Amino acid sequence: MTKVKESEIRIKVGLDENRVPETLYWSAEDGGISQEEAKAMMLSVWDPKEKESLRIDLWTKDMPVDDMKMFFYQTMVSMADTFNRATQDEKMTETMKDFCEYFAEKLELK
Repeated sequence: MTKVKESEIRIKVGLDENRVPETLYWSAEDGGISQEEAKAMMLSVWDPKEKESLRIDLWTKDMPVDDMKMFFYQTMVSMADTFNRATQDEKMTETMKDFCEYFAEKLELK
């Protein structure tokens, strides 16, 4: 199969003297995004050789805790939707979404 096009996503992290993130910026030129500020990110990639996921989780030191809670909730809901699209497993998707609602309720996000 011939590669028709490549797309690049860039993440730029500004660190303080202790290597703690102070700034996060991301760009995805194909999506019209250039140097957009972020306060947190989670990146997971699948290593097919080792059959394991590898992750990078970053957040800036000024990310408010309440925003982090909402970020986790929204990320988990998004993961449930992605799981459904990838597997068509409706039953487990609903179980995951039920947990997301429980999570939001316990953190008083809704």
